[in-house]
Formats: sequence, structure tokens, C-alpha cells
Amino acid sequence: MRPNNMTRLLLAASLLVASLPAVAQYSAPPNTGNTFKDVSLIKPPAGVKVAILKFEDLECPACANAYPIVHAAADRYHIPIVRHDFPLRMHIWSRDAAITARYLQDKVSPSTAEEFRGAVFAAQTSIASKDDLSAFTRRFFQQHKLNVPFVMDPAGLFAAEVQADYTLGERIGLSQTPTIWVVSQKEWVQVTDINQLYATIDAVQSQVAASTPGTPAANSKLKHAIGTQK
Repeated sequence: MRPNNMTRLLLAASLLVASLPAVAQYSAPPNTGNTFKDVSLIKPPAGVKVAILKFEDLECPACANAYPIVHAAADRYHIPIVRHDFPLRMHIWSRDAAITARYLQDKVSPSTAEEFRGAVFAAQTSIASKDDLSAFTRRFFQQHKLNVPFVMDPAGLFAAEVQADYTLGERIGLSQTPTIWVVSQKEWVQVTDINQLYATIDAVQSQVAASTPGTPAANSKLKHAIGTQK
């Protein structure tokens, strides 16, 4: 994207955020968002100023496309990703893959679990069945010198975690994956075009800075309003 286009995009996103109430639903691009039932759940963790909130399905091609972009943006802006699993009912192996990721997160490490999710997305087009997923999982475990458990989730704890995410998505009123928002404690923007993620983060961070006393952005606005004293 050319710089002048990015500048226009950032300006449009900033104006969008600034012109709407914090409780309103809005999106990037404008007027492309979904209708949600419970927007009180669309927020970052306590104490976090800006975060990326997303619901994803490991069998969803659009989720696979968005995954590296979302993680690159989080690294660039040093903001957290709050991820939830939302395995769509018509997908035959997505829930099993999510359960395996939860197993790795709990029994091995969060970084290994994240690597598994990324590897599943990268290999998604070659996984057509539960048998394909099992073969892929065995290779991943072998490559990481891990033993595949005889039963991945004997007590159903990881399945319950995935189901809790799915239930949360239903409460919000999700209708598709991925569903991605950039959220602050006062506002949120649904990013329906992943190419607008960076500009949306810029706009929300600017809005947060402008509303925070003592920040450079807020001080800049104040100096502009009252003039620079000699």
C-alpha cells in the first residue's frame, strides 16, 4: 500500500473512532461490522490499554490468512492478543485441533501451543480429515520430541475450555470466523478487512493517548489549544 493511501486510511480510522460513542458498534472499514448481542464482553483484560481480541477456528481459511498478520501486529505494537476458540459446527476436525492446542498449552508451554496453532494454519489445506489431523499431530509431537498421549483429554478439561470459548462467542452473537476487534477499555472496532488492522490499532492507541492526561498525545493537543508560552 502506498504511503498516501495509508495516511488516508489512518485518518479515516481516526475520524471513525473519534466520532462515535464508546458504546457504539463500529468497524474498519465503516459499515461492514456484524451485529452483536452482548458488547459488554468485547473488552481487553483489566489494566490493559489496547489489545487485539479474536475468535478463530483452526479449520477456517480466513483465520489462517489473518493469523500471521494479527501476530505480526501484536509484536510490532507490543499489545496482547486475547484469543478464543470458536470451532464452527460444520468443520470436522477444528475442535480436536483446539483441544490439542489446549493440551500443549497446559502440559508443555504456551509457546509450543502457539507454534502448533500456527503450524496447523500453515498446513491447513493438507488436512482434510480427522485422520489427517492425527498424522499431522504425531509429526508435530515427534519434531518437538514429545510423546503423543494415548488419550489427549481423558477428563474432558480441555474440551470444556474450548466449549467455554464457544459459549462466550454465542453470548456475544458471533456469526463468523475470524471475528477480530481492536479494543480499549472504552471503545472497540471490529476489523473486517485484515489489511486495516494496523491503521485501526494506530487510531485506537491515539484515541487512548488523547484521553489520558500527561501523555505526549494529550499534551500536544493541549499545547495546540492554548498556544506555546514564551
